[in-house]
Amino acid sequence: MLLRLFVTRHGETIWNTQQKLQGWKDSDLTKNGVKNALSLGSRLRDLEFQSIYASPSRRTLITAELIRGEREQEIIEDENLREINLGDWEGQTHDYVKGQYPDEYSAFWNTPHLYTTSSGEDFYQLQERVNRFLNKILSKHDKGDILIVTHSVFIKALLSQCKRLSIADLWNPPHIHDTSLTVVEVHGNQLEIKLEGDVEHLNEGVQNG
Repeated sequence: MLLRLFVTRHGETIWNTQQKLQGWKDSDLTKNGVKNALSLGSRLRDLEFQSIYASPSRRTLITAELIRGEREQEIIEDENLREINLGDWEGQTHDYVKGQYPDEYSAFWNTPHLYTTSSGEDFYQLQERVNRFLNKILSKHDKGDILIVTHSVFIKALLSQCKRLSIADLWNPPHIHDTSLTVVEVHGNQLEIKLEGDVEHLNEGVQNG
């Protein structure tokens, strides 16, 4: 029996719709975000998860609860699963940050390996958290299915790790939509991506049942 990681991003939030950066700050799920989380829960309803891990952010915990459904399982909060800390940018719109911090904003999206910040985290610090989480999972689990509810930039860093890409290539496609599903199989120390940022449960209008 393999160890498989089912990794998803939280549902859409109010700040997502307002084009505001969240990071370690939080905003509530929209009705659409709740619906999407329930759709993913329906898609995964036949799986028996060994464990469920989530970022401590409210948006991820609520998403994890919606996906968990009727399962009687604890949701384990792990600080390593938090989104990249955006410091002074958090709660501000993309347009505001682009206007106030043009060089840093450009580096964040275009040259992430060169991005630096005085108030948050850079991508290397995020990658260290990704590695800490992976090492923890691999030391505690050797088989079964694990649900992981986290954030878009964390997932991009995780995928980069799986593909052995440099941080310079972190933003390579695909985009990580809310509640998109990524599945990673673990073979010893090798991580194999079986599904990446998949949104089939959204496109096909899966009914909750």
